[in-house]
Amino acid sequence: MDPTTAADDRLTNLEIKASFTEDLLERLDAVIVRQQQQIDSLTREIAHLKQTASSGETNEFRSLSGEPPPHY
Repeated sequence: MDPTTAADDRLTNLEIKASFTEDLLERLDAVIVRQQQQIDSLTREIAHLKQTASSGETNEFRSLSGEPPPHY
């Protein structure tokens, strides 16, 4: 095998690996962005629920203790 051909094959294989690595990195970055958006949304929702619970607003949730079920 010619040394030039071996070097070309090696370079081609490295370029292919670099291309796949770049694609994987872009997909992982997109996953991280989506997960961060979900975390931010859940954090806002938790803060809202804490605020609602601390302010004593109970119109969203009603206590069923002591109340008979609706079918009675």
